[in-house]
Amino acid sequence: MEKQEKTSYTYMVECSDGTLYTGWTNNIRKRIQAHNEKKGAKYTRSRTPVKLVYLEESDTKQQAMRREAQIKRLSRYEKEQLIRNRKDMYGDNQI
Repeated sequence: MEKQEKTSYTYMVECSDGTLYTGWTNNIRKRIQAHNEKKGAKYTRSRTPVKLVYLEESDTKQQAMRREAQIKRLSRYEKEQLIRNRKDMYGDNQI
């Protein structure tokens, strides 16, 4: 039987202090919950609550991880542009 890979996601959350955190996951609801329960990334533990502001699907974990690395190299302004463009395309309800 062939192993089917789950959809993976690259995401950005806005922390309570206004900073942006970028990560990847294969279960976005569970990941956001973990961040807000202070069980997520060390960076977000003292910056809760976090709010999902950007989400992008990938076919594989490797693609999501590559995209995470690309986004982390962007400037704050470039990240904000990504967020704005995504909201323009899908509206607030899709995130």
